[in-house]
Amino acid sequence: MAKRTFSNLETFLIFLLVMMTAITVALLSLLFITSGTIENHKDSGSHYFPTTQSPPATQGSTTTQSSTTTQSSTTTQSSTATQTSPETSTPEPPLFQNFSGYHIGVGRADCTGQVADINLMGYSKSGQNAQGILTRLYSRAFIMAEPDGSNRTVFVSIDIGMVSQRLRLEVLNRLQSKYGSLYRRDNVILSGTHTHSGPAGYFQYTVFVIASEGFSNQTFQHMVTGILKSIDIAHTNMKPGKIFINKGNVDGVQINRSPYSYLQNPQSERARYSSNTDKEMVVLKMVDLNGDDLGLISWFAIHPVSMNNSNHLVNSDNVGYASYLLEQEKNKGYLPGQGPFVAAFASSNLGDVSPNILGPHCVNTGESCDNPNNTCPIGGPSMCIAKGPGQDMFDSTQIIGRTMYQRAKAKTCKPALGYSFAAGTIDGVGSLNFTQGKTEGDPFWDTIRDQILGKPSEEMKECHKPKPILLHTGELSKPHPWHPDIVDVQIITLGSLAITAIPGELTTMSGRRLREAVQAEFASHGMQNMTVVISGLCNVYTHYIATYEEYQAQRYEAASTIYGPHTLSAYIQLFRNLAKAIATDTVVDLSRGPEPPFFKQLILPLIPNIVDRAPIGRTFGDVLQPAKPEYRVGEVAEVIFVGANPKNSVQNETHQTFLTVERYEATSTSWQIVCNDASWETRFYWHKGLLGLSNATVEWHIPDTAQPGIYRIKYFGHNRKQDILKPPVILSFEGTSSAFEVVTT
Repeated sequence: MAKRTFSNLETFLIFLLVMMTAITVALLSLLFITSGTIENHKDSGSHYFPTTQSPPATQGSTTTQSSTTTQSSTTTQSSTATQTSPETSTPEPPLFQNFSGYHIGVGRADCTGQVADINLMGYSKSGQNAQGILTRLYSRAFIMAEPDGSNRTVFVSIDIGMVSQRLRLEVLNRLQSKYGSLYRRDNVILSGTHTHSGPAGYFQYTVFVIASEGFSNQTFQHMVTGILKSIDIAHTNMKPGKIFINKGNVDGVQINRSPYSYLQNPQSERARYSSNTDKEMVVLKMVDLNGDDLGLISWFAIHPVSMNNSNHLVNSDNVGYASYLLEQEKNKGYLPGQGPFVAAFASSNLGDVSPNILGPHCVNTGESCDNPNNTCPIGGPSMCIAKGPGQDMFDSTQIIGRTMYQRAKAKTCKPALGYSFAAGTIDGVGSLNFTQGKTEGDPFWDTIRDQILGKPSEEMKECHKPKPILLHTGELSKPHPWHPDIVDVQIITLGSLAITAIPGELTTMSGRRLREAVQAEFASHGMQNMTVVISGLCNVYTHYIATYEEYQAQRYEAASTIYGPHTLSAYIQLFRNLAKAIATDTVVDLSRGPEPPFFKQLILPLIPNIVDRAPIGRTFGDVLQPAKPEYRVGEVAEVIFVGANPKNSVQNETHQTFLTVERYEATSTSWQIVCNDASWETRFYWHKGLLGLSNATVEWHIPDTAQPGIYRIKYFGHNRKQDILKPPVILSFEGTSSAFEVVTT
């Protein structure tokens, strides 16, 4: 490649950009307390590994190990002593022992957090901030234990982008405070569904804090509280039951969004599979001893990106809609988010799998852009977007989610991000003119990086080849490390089922290789016919895990494989070690590994809290645009209210919903709630104005199943008020529309 020279204009622009960036970084630095204080957040309870093992038909084991990533091609492990301190323990519910099966508990709790003034996590698109709610986000917990209470395991699927290390550490700390050593680092798995429409702001590593535009403590605390509450409910509800495993293929809902990377894998390996995506769904069904359904966990490889990066409504995307449908079917008579049956559609090896099955097309011309760089002749990569099967993203979300619901019914380098990371994918392109498949850097962006962050070391550049390094995050430590260098790996077994907790997004072939390696390891030590489930985005987020061959193509998933080309090999080695320890009953001999840090000071949110104001002559909750007197089924009832910032409601939970749709019952002369903000038929939009003014729009997309009658819409909110020289207070309010009639014809 010829050396590029810069014109005087380019040199001036580079200088100007560097100066502007330096000023911005300096201003952001003021938001940090840069003492670098780190608290090693040790679990205070007695962390141990089970030392006994029953026959595979009834045995359940858990193993957890931390690995420290280094820049060589191996993964090293070290141990740390566990400090014991006084602990309080919550009594266990009484357990019956004379039965064949498991003790099972299921629980669900709200973990939505902010629905305004916060970035949505997933697309890394500037300006994609939350402005309302389509569906609530939930934490769904499942606890399983042997009849005598031993080998207890917890699996939690959470409607968030991914589980941050900080989130896991805080949850484990509070579990230890409440339950002692009952729920620990080695027997609890936290897994994010990977919805790209949930709030950000709950991370501690700098690269994620920047992407989130700050750390939001109120969203973080709401998530922690929701996760803990779901575990508490499951713990309280434990009862004897049985667990059934089923497997089957799901067709017509996924495509491989990086087929050119997939083709880099050996042809002999590809020939063993009929598709370039993993179509198998694994379902774990839980029933009580009477055969009544308790809950269900489904693992399936699909990205929850049916809601694209133009969306501003908080929601759980296609997997959340599948949970919604199944829970509504099983919990008849309950509003969404209520009822005893809990259904989780958890993430798996979804790294290169898209639900936008019509593939990438140029939005300006309509022609296909299914090429190695996903670029369009006119407009470049920013015009290349993949489309789902529906008329719009809402419709596509329902189609994909309904299909899953119907099927379920039945060594490493220091971390670094490559250039193609900034290009995004066909599900959501980047905002700058980067393209996928880049194996060489660009002098312009290299100069900007070197001036602001310093140059990556030659050692790092050599380790990551052929990835051209855009951000050498593993060598950046101010104000805190930019990426984790301590990563948990974990396996939990339940009978013939092994759940591997993956701290990232495996591509299709990476997942296949890891699954086969773990199965083979179990089999070589006498545990035959194990069903190995890939449970993605667990415990800490480390971006993607591509195969060595896919890494050479340097598309988005490879550029985001932050620990280098041998990342998958390192994970396979670690998970094989865990499988061997379980199969040979030597878990107690495993090293715990080092404790991850828990940073005390993080960047503050960039959006300040301001006082809410109502227009002159109005009060909060007043109707600005009334409902029409009459609607037909299939139409949309819309009411606009004088609003206040929805994030106030995270701090004050007087109301558990932003809206209700109510039907008048003449016999009881009362209003009965038929929908809330967790219902798919409702949408809540918040429109932010100037100087604390805002409006709230409530939509009810009237379904065909709606009964004729008289209805009304209510809006619930909280406004922030602050008098001079006094602390702010949060006040609740509500608004009610006029009554309207729904007719069927």
